[in-house]
Amino acid sequence: MGEKTERLEQTIRKWIDSGELAIGTKLPSERKLSADLSVGRTTVRLVLSRLAAEGLVVARQGSGYYVNARSAEGQHSTTETSQRELEPWRIHGERLVYDNEWVKLALVDVEPPGVERFEHHVVRLQHVAITAVVDDQDRVLMLWRYRFVPGRFGWELPGGIVDAGEDAGAAAAREVEEETGWRPGAVEHVVTYQPMVGMVDSPHEIFVARGATKVGEPTDAEEAGQIEWIPLAEVPGMIARDELLGSGTLVALLHLLANRPQRPTGAR
Repeated sequence: MGEKTERLEQTIRKWIDSGELAIGTKLPSERKLSADLSVGRTTVRLVLSRLAAEGLVVARQGSGYYVNARSAEGQHSTTETSQRELEPWRIHGERLVYDNEWVKLALVDVEPPGVERFEHHVVRLQHVAITAVVDDQDRVLMLWRYRFVPGRFGWELPGGIVDAGEDAGAAAAREVEEETGWRPGAVEHVVTYQPMVGMVDSPHEIFVARGATKVGEPTDAEEAGQIEWIPLAEVPGMIARDELLGSGTLVALLHLLANRPQRPTGAR
């Protein structure tokens, strides 16, 4: 969070917590907040949207933002009335700034409820599938790779782009075999998520496979790395040492850890 963003957010919170802005009171307009606190209009919009998502303020279409009701413990809650009032952002159009087969950058003409229209940057990337392959010894198939963007080595799960018209599960299995030389058993879908939902559109699908058969050497030289079966018990230490790369790897491994069978109390 930038210094100006944090200062604006803390100022609005102080106004509300002190009672200067009482429950139900309308906040100053976007233009007035920008001028009085010397911050950009985009910063004001981002802060107001964040506070609305938290339930501290509520947007009313065509009117602005209002201080929302709070529970007796001081925690901010969204009432049923305010939930009914919440509306999605209106999309008025989109223009491409940059476009190729790997990445698209667009400016989208958006209108959040109660806020003036503005152009929001959106990056559109590929649809991705990542797979955690687990064997009967509770080990996970992983690759040690160098990634030049962060400029570091780290462990990853196999994964890659889902081709146009391709089933995501088929893509997940294909990527495992291409990158490791191991053909996974049946892949099971776990979750689909967006890694940076505020600005980047790139659906990530996570799969788990139980068991795999060695069928050859990796065929994807660009994505090749050191291939190892890592005991799942070592993953928490790898996370603590910051040895894992990529949100898909983290999501899949945390899912496996969260769903491990619990050992009976007192078991040795």
